[in-house]
Amino acid sequence: MKTSNNIEAPDVTKIVERNVNALVHRKKEDLKKRSLTEKFISSITSFAGSMPSLYIHSLLFGIWIIWNMGLLDLKPFDPSFIILATFAAVEAIFLTTFVLIGQRHMNVQAEKWAELDLQISLLTEHEVTRVLTLITAVAKRMDIEVVEDKEIEELSKDIHPDNVLDTMEKAYL
Repeated sequence: MKTSNNIEAPDVTKIVERNVNALVHRKKEDLKKRSLTEKFISSITSFAGSMPSLYIHSLLFGIWIIWNMGLLDLKPFDPSFIILATFAAVEAIFLTTFVLIGQRHMNVQAEKWAELDLQISLLTEHEVTRVLTLITAVAKRMDIEVVEDKEIEELSKDIHPDNVLDTMEKAYL
């Protein structure tokens, strides 16, 4: 891609591709590091939240109900549906536990990625502050008139995360 001055612009897609590949690679590595228990829980919750699971449950419970209502000319084995209710309750307990464990794992992963995002944002803020300071200094050195702007002056200062958090906490009160 060339600009009007025949200066070649950087190929941003290579940078994006590199970053995406690095993140995909990291996610694959994280998946490989999971314990057997985590893999088991993930497969259970994945299946439980799928359409095949819904179809299987609908079919099994439907047959169970029809059979025990006496509609299949077979002797009912659970006419009061107590066994069915017990089975469903126990299954719900286990599925809830598996889902909660899976959510806890997903929250840990989300916190890790949020921490990465925060660190990159803090680094970017620091770099932009330095660039702004440098550009202002270069402009002054080249005798380019820089309009005195309070906002530029403020933006040229490093911002400490604790100050931002304190400001946010005050705003929420």
